[in-house]
Amino acid sequence: MNFTGEVHTSRGRLIINETEVPLDEIGSVLIGTKTKFSGSMIQLCASHEITILTCDWRGLPIACTFPWSENTKIAARFRAQIDSSVPKQKNAWMQVVRSKILGQARNLEFMQSPNSHKLFEMAERVRSGDPDNLEARAARTYWSSLYGNSPFSRDSDGLDGINSTLNYGYAILRSTVVKSICVAGLHPTLGIFHRHRSNPFCLADDLMEPFRPAVDFVSATKLSNVKMLDRDSKALLVDVLSRPMEGIGETVQTAMQNLASRLAIYFEGNTLKLDVPIWIPNHG
Repeated sequence: MNFTGEVHTSRGRLIINETEVPLDEIGSVLIGTKTKFSGSMIQLCASHEITILTCDWRGLPIACTFPWSENTKIAARFRAQIDSSVPKQKNAWMQVVRSKILGQARNLEFMQSPNSHKLFEMAERVRSGDPDNLEARAARTYWSSLYGNSPFSRDSDGLDGINSTLNYGYAILRSTVVKSICVAGLHPTLGIFHRHRSNPFCLADDLMEPFRPAVDFVSATKLSNVKMLDRDSKALLVDVLSRPMEGIGETVQTAMQNLASRLAIYFEGNTLKLDVPIWIPNHG
């Protein structure tokens, strides 16, 4: 949900101008620069595990709030996360990278790109910790192929139409992964690969990688001609969370929640391998 205006709450609903939306039907709320809202709205969103994202003048999310989990195992899981060995973390990162590259390969296959087989081959060669940097090597092939013959350069700070759609979609993914991590009883700062000391969401940046191809797919198939973000474009990108992750079954958002829970169990030593979902595009 993305809106500007004045927001009220009443009987388990958000009231935006003259529109009422049940809280149980909302996954995240994007707040524009001209939006007015109350502390009770924040409290109700937190109680319903709804993430609130604050957007800048471009409509891009720049901050978020998320509910603290009441998971009774949170202290034990923090300790398990902190104490996890380097080989264990590297093995988890291998599974994440492999899943991401396979999702990218599926996108290229859907777009009938002859380079899809290159990514399928790279995914099979990913080793523990990705010492061969196959993630970056796959990205070069991927971005040069995803938009067909149209020249495109991926820029996380880019303001052109395509980069804006990607940046917006990735921000939605990141905020949702942060929420999933906290609900699972883990700490978002402690990553398995990302380590930058000024990044409070290193683990979120790790776990969102397999879900990026879902945003890429919507950008390439529905928004490739968008010159600037508008309400309809943002709605399509938010709706990525509701798309089936592996073609059928669980949605992207549910897959994020399940991945965070599986990682917590993996840290605790109750499983030897982190099972990471793979994006498979469909015509929906």
